[in-house]
Amino acid sequence: MMKKKSISASKASLVLFLCQMISALDVPLDSKLLEELLQPPTITQQSPKDYIVDPRENIVIQCEAKGKPPPSFSWTRNGTHFDIDKDAQVTMKPNSGTLVINIMNGGKAEAYEGVYQCTARNERGAAISNNIVIRPSRSPLWTKEKLEPNHVREGDSLVLHCRPPVGLPPPIIFWMDNAFQRLPQSERVSQGLNGDLYFSNVQPEDTREDYICYARFNHTQTIQQKQPISVKVFSMDSLNDTIAANLSDTDIYGAKPVTERQPILLTPTGSTSTKVELRGNVLLLECIAAGLPTPVIRWIKEGGELPVNRTFFENFKKTLKIIDVSEADSGNYKCIARNMLGSVHHVISVTVKAAPYWITAPRNLVLSPGEDGTLICRANGNPKPNISWFANGVPIAIAPEDPSRKVDGDTIIFSHVQERSSAVYQCNASNEYGYLLANAFVNVLAEPPRVLTPANKLYQVIADSPALLDCAYFGSPKPEIEWFKGVKGSILRGNEYVFHDNGTLEIPVAQKDSTGTYTCVARNELGKVQNEVRLEVKDPTMIIKQPEYKVIQRYGQVSFECIIRHDSTLLPTVIWLKDNDELPDDERFLVGKDNLTIMNVTDKDDGTYTCIVNTTLDSVSASAVLTVVAAPPTPAIIYARPNPPFDLELTGQLERSVELSWIPGDENNSPIRNFVIEYEDGLHEPGVWHYQTEVPGTQTTVQLKLSPYVNYSFRVIAVNEIGRSQPSEPSEQYLTKSANPDENPSNVQGIGSEPDNLVITWESLKGFQSNGPGLQYKVSWRQKDVDDEWTSVIVANVSKYIVSGTPTFVPYEIKVQALNDLGYAPEPSEVIGHSGEDLPMVAPGNVQVHVINSTLAKVHWDPVPLKTVRGHLQGYKVYYWKVQSLSRRSRRHVEKKILTFRGNKTFGMLPGLEPYSSYKLNVRVVNGKGEGPASPDKVFKTPEGVPSSPSFLKITNPTLDSLTLEWGSPTHPNGVLTSYILKFQPINNTHELGPLVEIRIPANESSLILKNLNYSTRYKFYFNAQTSVGSGSQITEEAVTIMDEGKMAGILRPAVGAGKVQPLYPRIRNVTTAAAETYANISWEYEGPDHANFYVEYGVAGSKEDWKKEIVNGSRSFFVLKGLTPGTAYKVRVGAEGLSGFRSSEDVFETGPAMASRQIDIATQGWFIGLMCAVALLILILLIVCFIRRNKGGKYPVKEKEDAHADPEIQPMKEDDGTFGEYSDAEDHKPLKKGSRTPSDRTVKKEDSDDSLVDYGEGVNGQFNEDGSFIGQYSGKKEKEPAEGNESSEAPSPVNAMNSFV
Repeated sequence: MMKKKSISASKASLVLFLCQMISALDVPLDSKLLEELLQPPTITQQSPKDYIVDPRENIVIQCEAKGKPPPSFSWTRNGTHFDIDKDAQVTMKPNSGTLVINIMNGGKAEAYEGVYQCTARNERGAAISNNIVIRPSRSPLWTKEKLEPNHVREGDSLVLHCRPPVGLPPPIIFWMDNAFQRLPQSERVSQGLNGDLYFSNVQPEDTREDYICYARFNHTQTIQQKQPISVKVFSMDSLNDTIAANLSDTDIYGAKPVTERQPILLTPTGSTSTKVELRGNVLLLECIAAGLPTPVIRWIKEGGELPVNRTFFENFKKTLKIIDVSEADSGNYKCIARNMLGSVHHVISVTVKAAPYWITAPRNLVLSPGEDGTLICRANGNPKPNISWFANGVPIAIAPEDPSRKVDGDTIIFSHVQERSSAVYQCNASNEYGYLLANAFVNVLAEPPRVLTPANKLYQVIADSPALLDCAYFGSPKPEIEWFKGVKGSILRGNEYVFHDNGTLEIPVAQKDSTGTYTCVARNELGKVQNEVRLEVKDPTMIIKQPEYKVIQRYGQVSFECIIRHDSTLLPTVIWLKDNDELPDDERFLVGKDNLTIMNVTDKDDGTYTCIVNTTLDSVSASAVLTVVAAPPTPAIIYARPNPPFDLELTGQLERSVELSWIPGDENNSPIRNFVIEYEDGLHEPGVWHYQTEVPGTQTTVQLKLSPYVNYSFRVIAVNEIGRSQPSEPSEQYLTKSANPDENPSNVQGIGSEPDNLVITWESLKGFQSNGPGLQYKVSWRQKDVDDEWTSVIVANVSKYIVSGTPTFVPYEIKVQALNDLGYAPEPSEVIGHSGEDLPMVAPGNVQVHVINSTLAKVHWDPVPLKTVRGHLQGYKVYYWKVQSLSRRSRRHVEKKILTFRGNKTFGMLPGLEPYSSYKLNVRVVNGKGEGPASPDKVFKTPEGVPSSPSFLKITNPTLDSLTLEWGSPTHPNGVLTSYILKFQPINNTHELGPLVEIRIPANESSLILKNLNYSTRYKFYFNAQTSVGSGSQITEEAVTIMDEGKMAGILRPAVGAGKVQPLYPRIRNVTTAAAETYANISWEYEGPDHANFYVEYGVAGSKEDWKKEIVNGSRSFFVLKGLTPGTAYKVRVGAEGLSGFRSSEDVFETGPAMASRQIDIATQGWFIGLMCAVALLILILLIVCFIRRNKGGKYPVKEKEDAHADPEIQPMKEDDGTFGEYSDAEDHKPLKKGSRTPSDRTVKKEDSDDSLVDYGEGVNGQFNEDGSFIGQYSGKKEKEPAEGNESSEAPSPVNAMNSFV
């Protein structure tokens, strides 16, 4: 029980001291005061705990501290005093504790390895630095080894070991070839975290002899190279060829072909491993697998999700990288390697430990004698750190006793401190992973009051405004402050004053009688001090006559007044503004003491004019509007543009100026308002005139500012109300001297076109801006917020420069300076640009979908960190697609839709969704380079909606009192169908509707026999489907029950066996066309009386010509339109004869374009036409020869000529194969046979004759026209009379042979 009371009392005491600590003294930041007050030492600068130094350079161990009096410094090395006076290589900087160890003059860095600690001490205490571990960097050479060539079979895995020398710090590893080119890496070939090169499977192209591992030691800027490694990949084909060359034909040989293999892990080995990482560090986990095809790596965290926005995948997803890890990241991480043959996995158990980190670090404490306070030192870590206290660098357990001090774990409690209690306390929080060391002093001061505000300080305020009188003070114990007015006035109290804790006196509403001297008194137990300040209250500034609204005619004069009253001790300034901007730089505006006058008012003087009066204490203003109206018209005056000025003269030529004068031309009854001066640069842009300046119409001379290196000519244009005059004649030319450029390029920008470059662009200077020959540009850049020097390059007169090898999307400071042969332009201003963008690194997280209704959903996501965008954020894209309909459970072709949301928007609406469907979506961030990775697919479902109309409704099998209805389910059910609703009602002869009947039909039905209907009655049906949401759109149809047989006398019965309801009126529907180049097939469906006679009408679409009509034979429901024009759009309709005005709806079709035949038409080929012409000419010559011989009674000795000249080209053509045959012999006075084909025994048989003139005519009656064409009568005789002598014999006609060939 006693123990519990003691603990409670301790806690109560601690709370009391914590509350009292709030009242500790604040020392004002007054430089003079700080120089006078005693203060324990404070370490301000020290070297890092783990200090790796370059062994080639001097070692500088920093230790800087402040205090009053200035502290002295000492060092320990490896826990013992380090006497620097005994080591000639070690010096300490003056007024500093920083050590300089001279290595460059003979010292060895290895001799100074160790743990160093600095102590800064004065009469108020001692502060100590961290333990600084000094280690020289090492970059040892590679151990020489004999490397055997690696012979690997195609498809096998391979690991090339690097095994770099152990350096300090560890080297950076990379692989290159003999040409110092980095070896390409991919999902198949990659470098592991240990520097080894892994091949998941080798390919023939991996064969090379220069796989070289390099180790770069950044601290010493050295690179070590391993001996080249040779890899020889032998393929199965080459191996089989080798085996075959060394084996006999009887040997069995042949290596197995490259076989696909399921994945195995190359690293790490086994199925599980462990990993320990410290809080705040980067966690790197690696899995590299072998297999064929190359495995794909996937990472998951068992029992949780990978942290969003802190997870990255590197090395083709073989490395999992989590930045800024915390204890929450502990757990099992599984990597899965998979290809088409299988998978393998490895579980890495990660434990996150933590070096100590501050929760509450101890803070300096300034107390007065007799006051209380506390120092609190709280830290956390894993494992929990141990807290130990030191006083002036000595463990507090063995430090000198201090009765005012009590240690309670992580807190030191001070009570009734005295000046001797001043000390520097150190808190050390440590565990196995590191330590924290903090210095905090307790400074006990006994100081009489001091007033820091200057004496007799003057304060001036305007009446009715607040006044603040300062009394900055310091003292220990804290002084009390009192205010008095006047030298012997009473203490100030009451509601009209406000007293601030910092000593300031506030008078909320100062009046004229508040003017006077005020005394501030500060007192504590050690003394009293006072200070006087003065307050003056001034009269406010007022505008007693304000400017008034004015309406003035054009070219008139107007004046605004602004009369003020002010305190006589204040000096006012008056400023006039037009439309809240400065007055135009125009001589027409005259500013007086109390007014503003505008001469020769123009339309552009319209606006608001403001008078502003300023003093050092206040400001007032007043405004008025000026409206300019047109002057009243004057009759019978002709106005015109002015005549051009003349007699231009240049005088007073200087390097940068010249005076131009001229004589105005006639103003033509309209006063000249101004003159426009233009110039021509005959050196850079001859013939092009530029605006220079303009002056009022009353001025005929002007001083012109000139640029160097320009060949000037000037001309003047007069302007009046009517318009501009013609330009004057040009002045004489004036060439100015060259000089440095006066200005730099404008519109300087830096935008990267690739992730590793920066494209700097600018607008080049104009020719006259160059100020001299040899215009160039100095382009400079450096990375922003990095302590880098400017990089510069001088380029020719271009407008772009590309910087390569930049980091991705980082800001750069850019400047472009012009220069010419005479020197540089002024220093240019800097602009900020960015290097090239790259694709975003991470996907949006926490994607959520809220389904609003069956066709609309809202998607939310968390924005990605801007540093991962790697470019200018343009927005987010939402990809979404329908997976399946929940009513049909059938998948369909996925058609992805994309919605883009600009800017840093984190939500969006998805319209146009299909009801009762399953959807997926993902979100991607977009920058100027493109899209980032997609977020994991998010699945959501839309609720049911109302269905579409049934796909069809057919009514069949009419009887006297029943009809059969058949229907199809809706094309889009949009949910689960609950039923169908059928409504129907009769229609009488006057088309009036009868009572409506409603029937509910189960959703699984597709037909219904409707009974108990009236005979010979037309019914109208309304049919729709329903879901749980409601009814869909309906489909309508009409049908008629048949007549009663007893009442059908004299009325045609429907066809026996007709199973289709006949419509009330005949109709032709579903007219379809199938068009070719010159014809089209027309088909249709007909419902109505039998034996209808159809016709087809058609015409050119869009033409006003009459329809063409074609009668259809019989009752066919199709027709072929012929003789159409290719590539033409036609309209068509079908009608029935005898049914007045009854036609189908129009249909439009288009014939195909006239296309060349796929087969070559030989009759249109040029070579064939030429050949035919030559043959025809030959035949004509033969015919002429035949007729001449015939008329002379001679013979046609073809056989003799054939025997004498065996020329195949003059053989008659055979009828069957187009080749030349033989003529019969006519030289022996034998009758000439009629056949054109001769058997092999050279005899001609009658039955073999199948072509001659006799076949087409009788005897010699067959004759030819002048063109050689046969004009005899065709005879169908089968028998021929025997030939008698030469007179009855006729030579075989070459025309027949030609006809046979054609």
